[in-house]
Amino acid sequence: MIGCHCPVCRSDDPRDNRLRTSLLVESGATNLVVDTGPDFRQQMLRQGVHHLEGALMTHEHNDHVAGLDDIRPYNFISQQDFPFYGLPRVLDNIRERFAYVFAQNKYPGSPSAEMIPIQPWDDLVIGDIRVTALPVLHGKLDILGFCFGRLAYFTDVKFLESKVIDFLRGIDVLIINALHHRSHHSHLNLEEALEMIEKIKPQNAFLTHISHTMGLHREVNETLPQNVKLAYDGMSFET
Repeated sequence: MIGCHCPVCRSDDPRDNRLRTSLLVESGATNLVVDTGPDFRQQMLRQGVHHLEGALMTHEHNDHVAGLDDIRPYNFISQQDFPFYGLPRVLDNIRERFAYVFAQNKYPGSPSAEMIPIQPWDDLVIGDIRVTALPVLHGKLDILGFCFGRLAYFTDVKFLESKVIDFLRGIDVLIINALHHRSHHSHLNLEEALEMIEKIKPQNAFLTHISHTMGLHREVNETLPQNVKLAYDGMSFET
């Protein structure tokens, strides 16, 4: 947090050094990213992502889309438009905010993107990755979560309808947001996230989209149920 001197922001534990939330899904042949936030370039460089076949967009808020311009290297590598999958409202917002990407007379070297509208409960096959888009309420805003077989990813959740909870019940890995300890109008706090996890009953759950006011990674982790952990930047696992 800019200008903050709290214990988390001064911590030398790398797990307390958090960039904006995103997810990279890799198979043998296909790489997909969920959201292209302001730290997208740094994240792709850190993880050594040499090819990327598309981005699944949860919603249009700046911390999830502001890195879009840095898709350009993937345009150069693939010699194709870069696919973005999202709700029609979200894609319209991206077109407006990044108008130069979609201009009729584009500046040479500017990014090239293909906007692919999707809806909740759509089943997609992108390369060799199958994904289901799921409805989420972020406060009063309709956004998307994504399920990749036995792994589900949700960020900026405040409410999941019972149909979604039933669909996810018993999943292997659930990644879901827990902003901090206080109540928030559009995000689950820690108590609410743990209640949601108890309803879904995943084998393992990881908490993401974490504020610095949540506390130190090491200390908070010790208070969580055995199958729940705070996520950290660079965390990876196989499903």
